Amino acid sequence: MAFATTSDGIRLFYESTGAGTPIVFVHEFGGNHWSWEPQVSYFSRRHQCITFSARGYPPSDIPEDVEKYSQARATDDIIDVMNAAGVKKAHLVGLSMGAFACLHAALRYPDRIRSAVVAGAGYGSEKEHQEFFRRNSEHVALGFEKRGARAFATVYGESASRVQFQEKDPRGWQLFVERLAQHSDKGAANTMRGVQMRRPSLYDLKAELVVLEVPMLIVVGDEDDHSIQPSIFLKRAAPRSGLAMLPKSGHTLNLEEPALFNQLLTEFLTRVEAGRWVARDARADPRQIMRAD
Repeated sequence: MAFATTSDGIRLFYESTGAGTPIVFVHEFGGNHWSWEPQVSYFSRRHQCITFSARGYPPSDIPEDVEKYSQARATDDIIDVMNAAGVKKAHLVGLSMGAFACLHAALRYPDRIRSAVVAGAGYGSEKEHQEFFRRNSEHVALGFEKRGARAFATVYGESASRVQFQEKDPRGWQLFVERLAQHSDKGAANTMRGVQMRRPSLYDLKAELVVLEVPMLIVVGDEDDHSIQPSIFLKRAAPRSGLAMLPKSGHTLNLEEPALFNQLLTEFLTRVEAGRWVARDARADPRQIMRAD
């Protein structure tokens, strides 16, 4: 087992599979390093694929202090894992909590990031829903603390943006829930309170996004309601971004629709590597409908 030691002394478990241009996969709150198996199996044929468990997720360390968890720390943890794996520059692929971390890494460490896939990002960003999101997050944290991951996993797994996965792929969803049931109660609660509840809204990053040169693919499910508008915002703000919406899909995109997700990622990486994922053509003026002169 390989571990990276972060700048604040936390050990993070990581795995490296395959060879080629590196891709670092960053998991969501409900996942862990296992969440990317459909992608690692596919992309490790021609890429070095790195997965890791975030702090608070076994077998990584589980800090007791909630102050050891933050958006900034989650971002730096990506770089610490890259350093431990001897990777100078990588493509990043993140879902939800992991997508936020990948986006912040692209903003803070653009010289280390070849591209960023930001999937299912947005929870807590909508200004009108921020307080509701924080209250909901606290209830989830209490669910892990008081009921324990083993009892609470099915409740969380039947969230409004997870039932699409359950309906399409009951076996895959059940495996997701079984893995979630093995999470650390303390780690899950601290992650929810330290990272999810405190991270800045995507809308507050506009000034940084409009000058971001890192190529970015934004992916969202059309039934992942609280990620849709933030994803559209990201597309409009970041000049080298593209947006894909998966039909009849919820939040757990890479597991719910692995073939579609892999196809989108393949096309994106190929165009980035070829230097063909560029900023929007200046002639594609959004204020114009049809050219008339």
